[in-house]
Order: sequence, then structure tokens, then C-alpha cells
Amino acid sequence: MSGTTTYVRFQSTERSPRGHFPGIFALANGLAREDRLTEEQRRFWRAGNDWYDAAYTDPSRVDPAVYDPAVNPGAVAWFKATATHLLDRIPGYLALLAAHGVPCARLESADPGRIVYEDDVQIVVVPRPGSGHAAGADAEADAAERAQVSRTLS
Repeated sequence: MSGTTTYVRFQSTERSPRGHFPGIFALANGLAREDRLTEEQRRFWRAGNDWYDAAYTDPSRVDPAVYDPAVNPGAVAWFKATATHLLDRIPGYLALLAAHGVPCARLESADPGRIVYEDDVQIVVVPRPGSGHAAGADAEADAAERAQVSRTLS
């Protein structure tokens, strides 16, 4: 299996009202937006987000339609497992979410969906129907895949 790229995503274990599994940054941003963070947590969140903003490209700045639901329904970002400098900072976000009882799962896949954007550290994919990552995915297929590829981290 040499040469196969592994992709990593951290996301909610529960669907949002729109039917998606929000990613780790959306979950943390939601806590900040709802003013649920302590002052120390807010400093961590702001510094972390600023660091990530500087450390890698926002795909929507390269392709404004990448997350457009009419163009790429359910599009989500995955880190490349080789992007260790980005993944190394994730535990702080996991701790932030855990402190507020927000569960987050780590998923790994060699084929998370149809790639609509790629750079050196990440991809954005449209999940395949029935993959367990797509909006409106069959609940039974969703549960089966998540049992295979995820581990709850908080």
C-alpha cells in the first residue's frame, strides 16, 4: 500500500441541523460565537485560528465556489496525514471542545470522496453518497463506517 495518501479529518459525531458533520474548527468557532469560552480559552482559540490562517491556504480564497452547496454539495476539508505541523496543534482544540462537552471524532481515509481542491497539506472533497460523511447519508451505513474509521476523542 506504499504510495497511498492517508487523509485525516476531525469532526462532530453529530449532524448539524443542515445535515453535515461540522469540522473541528467550525465547532470551536461556534463556541466562540456563542460566547461560551473562558478568557483563557478565547486567547487560545484566537491565537490558534490566527496561526492556522497563516500556516496554510484557505481553499475558498483559491476557489470561492469550493464550499458552494450548489456546486460541491457537502464539501469538507481533510488534512493530509503528512501535514504533521498542522496536526500537531489539534490536541489543543480537542481539549477546548472536551471542556465544553462537545464530542469530536478523528477519521482517517485513503479515499474520503471526490477531490474538488488539493494543495500540499489538504484536500476538499465531496463525500460519496452512503460514505457516512455525506449530508443525508443513510444512518445505518453512517454508523457502520464510523465504527470502522473513527475514534471518539472527547
